[in-house]
Amino acid sequence: MPSKDEALEALDFVINVLKEHEKDLDRLVGELGSITSSVGETGEIADKIDRVEERLSTLQTELTSLVDNLSSPRKPPTTPATSRGPSVIVRCKQWDDFKTLARGSDTVSFLFKETEKSFQADALKNGRVLTYSGDLPKDLKLLKVWLASELEVDEQQIFEGILTIG
Repeated sequence: MPSKDEALEALDFVINVLKEHEKDLDRLVGELGSITSSVGETGEIADKIDRVEERLSTLQTELTSLVDNLSSPRKPPTTPATSRGPSVIVRCKQWDDFKTLARGSDTVSFLFKETEKSFQADALKNGRVLTYSGDLPKDLKLLKVWLASELEVDEQQIFEGILTIG
């Protein structure tokens, strides 16, 4: 288990990375505003820019929420009794379903396929393998910290890869 200093150092690192991303997002929103002004409010380009600005705003809100979440203390997860082996595989199509079911899992794995821009997370909880596939951020360190926070799992219990049966 990492020492308190190591944990604080890791948290400081994550917060600094998030602040840098937030600055980049602010800059990009400003640049998009300038481009929108020069292009005008008509046409397909303006609609696309508006959608990009909305997405950037959403990302900025999510980053702020993540920083707040990472800054708040978190109670250690309780370890449930383990069974002999996975009896069920639960494939979730929605992240919120996976997050609810996987909260407090024994182990979590993730796989980010940049070429396909896809993300997969698998969790082992009470003898069941829970799995989710979808879109998510590219920064793997940030992703690992985010998964630990979202699923209330110790970061040391999360690894990049795939959970398999047998």
